Amino acid sequence: MAELPALVGTRLGSSGTMVVTQDRIDTFAEATDDRQWIHVDHDRARTGPFGTTIAHGYLTLSLAVPLLWEIFEVSDCDQVVNYGLNKVRFPAPVPVDSMLSAVADLVAVEPCTGGYQATIALTFDVEGGSRPVCIAEMLLRFLAG
Repeated sequence: MAELPALVGTRLGSSGTMVVTQDRIDTFAEATDDRQWIHVDHDRARTGPFGTTIAHGYLTLSLAVPLLWEIFEVSDCDQVVNYGLNKVRFPAPVPVDSMLSAVADLVAVEPCTGGYQATIALTFDVEGGSRPVCIAEMLLRFLAG
């Protein structure tokens, strides 16, 4: 944990890929009561603006957790707390069955009670895409004892 401040300004790494299946999209739609046709109606989505169903933006954002833990781990803290987000944008859609990945950069580290608060810039891409599908600044608190 003490090494975090020295890593500010560095690329933490890139995740592997994760497929965004229709089952995952449907499950997210049920959990959030967001059943908009662009996400869950295959027939209507075929004739829509993307030619297929697309993932919810917040589903993409929720995948920050498993993708970030592939990239980055602070092994000597007792607790990691999601403190929130500074900024989130969804510049491009995530079509069903896309291969999603993320890149993480450590933007800032500040002391907080019991540890450090880190600002991590995440950029999500889909394989074959021309633009990022999500850009977010995630705030995490790494706490000891």
